Amino acid sequence: MKAYLPVIVLFGASILWGLSWIPLKAINAMGIQGITLSLGAYGIIALVMSPQLLRQRRVWWSHRKVMFLIALFGGGANLAFTYSLINGDVIRVMVLFYLLPVWGVLGGYFFLKERIDRWRWFGVVAAVLGAFLILGGFKILETPPSWMDALALLSGLLFALNNLLFRFAQSVPVASKIGAMFYGCFALAGLLLLVHVEPFVMNVGIHAWGALGLYALLWLLLANIGSQWGVTHMEAGRSSIIIIMELITAAISATIIAGETMDLREYIGGFLILSAALIEAVRNQEDETKERA
Repeated sequence: MKAYLPVIVLFGASILWGLSWIPLKAINAMGIQGITLSLGAYGIIALVMSPQLLRQRRVWWSHRKVMFLIALFGGGANLAFTYSLINGDVIRVMVLFYLLPVWGVLGGYFFLKERIDRWRWFGVVAAVLGAFLILGGFKILETPPSWMDALALLSGLLFALNNLLFRFAQSVPVASKIGAMFYGCFALAGLLLLVHVEPFVMNVGIHAWGALGLYALLWLLLANIGSQWGVTHMEAGRSSIIIIMELITAAISATIIAGETMDLREYIGGFLILSAALIEAVRNQEDETKERA
């Protein structure tokens, strides 16, 4: 049972991530808008992570430039993803976010000088073609993607850059890097509110703020701890396959609960992007097998 615990924990965390649109849209319906919601939720868990950040300060302070970039990219990824998930179509946002294999492969190739084989390049092409179909095919030349589409794409790109920084800063504890992400999201949301991108909501009931607090502590924090703990206790290739449950859970739940649908073109695009994610996960697993051999 102990050997399967990381799999169970990561599987559960992935389902929480895939269902996170439900509490987000519910809290938004209570009157708390996207940026304010991110400010409150990530501010709460940043506060929870503060003691850990302070304890590990001597370790990460010498890497403060990388920590700043993690706060910027990781925080921006969470903010863009949360906002687009609240205001956009769940399935569409999740599928476009899962262009991660494209950004991960290209980032590893250009910045970390990683070797890319033909299967990974095939995955990149499949994901790009899938995104092209999701965004409307050749209609994209007539009608540009919506702001929510752009934010979903941006969140995936920023998250991939954040993952590269996580891999680059191996000597920095994972808890410190996660804490930097939370503080980054909180700070970016606060900055956007200060420049009046969105008004700060004040006239909502105590039940809405209570729901926000519960979401931060019982959903968002558990999902983050579960996913990070699970990932650090198993091979990257194996964890990558399990994490795809986020996309599957989101798609199934949005279809059943929210009644969202896609046309045939969008289904084909989603299948191509899911295939690209699976190719990258399998290739990661094969790389790890070769390293152990």
